[in-house]
Amino acid sequence: MNKDSTYLLVDASVLPEVFSKVIEVKQILGKGKIKSINEAVKEVGISRSAFYKYKDYVFPFYETSRGKVMTLFFVVEDLSGILSSIINQIALAKANILTINQNIPINGLADVTISIETAGMIKDIKELMNEIGRIEGVRRQEILARE
Repeated sequence: MNKDSTYLLVDASVLPEVFSKVIEVKQILGKGKIKSINEAVKEVGISRSAFYKYKDYVFPFYETSRGKVMTLFFVVEDLSGILSSIINQIALAKANILTINQNIPINGLADVTISIETAGMIKDIKELMNEIGRIEGVRRQEILARE
């Protein structure tokens, strides 16, 4: 990629399948399930040459914000350990927590704002937010900002 590159946000359903498969190979390699590119491309059903042709140009949406700061917002019940559970999910996604702000609970609910740096994330931000949403006591979750 060069500084004159143009980026587009396109729904994957209208793109050739090879682009989704390149992303799938990158995710497999990133998770360490399979160590070699040969095995990973074989598993998803594309050629090595197709992978190498597109690997530097195709990224899932969350990777376009690699190295960026995202601010996440949660409304949580006043339960012991709930903040720790949220932090654990963020750690499992390999995001870097920059700030945490938790307000004093009012009527049993507290607002929590967490800023993360996305470089190194191994999960899609949508997947991370869904996992946090399944934590007992998390009433609401949303992405407030992306920088």
